[in-house]
Amino acid sequence: MITLVDTTLRDGEQSPGVAFTIKEKVEIASLLSSIGINELEIGTPVMGGDEAQAVKEIIGMNLPSRMLTWNRVLERDIEAALSCGAKALYISCPVSDIQIEKKLGKNREWVKERFLKLIPELKKDGLYVACGLEDASRADPSFVLEVSHLLEGLAADRIRICDTVGILTPFKTFELIGLLRKYIKTPLEIHTHNDFGLATANALAGINGGSVYATVTVNGIGERAGNASLEEVVMAIEKIEGIKTGINIRRLKEISQLVSKFSGISIPQNKPIVGELVFTHESGIHVDGVIKDPTNYEPFPPEDIGAKRRLILSLSS
Repeated sequence: MITLVDTTLRDGEQSPGVAFTIKEKVEIASLLSSIGINELEIGTPVMGGDEAQAVKEIIGMNLPSRMLTWNRVLERDIEAALSCGAKALYISCPVSDIQIEKKLGKNREWVKERFLKLIPELKKDGLYVACGLEDASRADPSFVLEVSHLLEGLAADRIRICDTVGILTPFKTFELIGLLRKYIKTPLEIHTHNDFGLATANALAGINGGSVYATVTVNGIGERAGNASLEEVVMAIEKIEGIKTGINIRRLKEISQLVSKFSGISIPQNKPIVGELVFTHESGIHVDGVIKDPTNYEPFPPEDIGAKRRLILSLSS
């Protein structure tokens, strides 16, 4: 079973110019949960203010989905999350030398010491602990494996492998996840960014490599070029890989349009799965083929996602 973790309310909201209200966050979380998303990353409580209040309200709704907060490997982050009622936490830290040294001003030993200090205390309190290895795609693979071994020994519930600046290819993703899967039994999560347009492909490669969790956002929104798109990953898993996700795909356009409305980011007409032109046919050869049998030019029926087919007649000079 593949579990998709939607981070629209955390990583997605980090899109330039996007700031959801508390009411909007509550509505998005409710709809995501109702369509079958089993896990949601709902915010960073240490930011305080409306961010913490939204986290608290969403957790208080007792939706059937697991609600996770994002936290650095710092006590004050964890204290803020617990004060909002969080029972499941991402504890994240860079593992690439470039970010450890240039962003944090620390070293590899500091990274391991932080996990060693925090994880046992959280597990002792019965919390669900997912550990995020930031910038793992630019890290020394031997160090990624070393930290993963450490986290497994500390009984972390899962390990998130992050392609923070989107530089993986599907082949490299498959190899990295496969390497970890060979030595690590703890469940893995693949977290991809779309800087080179490969986020969805890399998410699928990670799943094929052995990851049982994948991070997504509605419409692929997120920092810079965004994240792996919920609707693309869901439909690729279901229609190409033939794996059921448990998600109501007929409501994908509904959540897509809601997030577009609240974020102010329009959906491109040719956006895979949910774009208005995806099931629109104009070329004479294509129209003829679709009239004879839609499967000639459609990978799946538009009705599957609550869409409609359109045939356009154009005049050529």
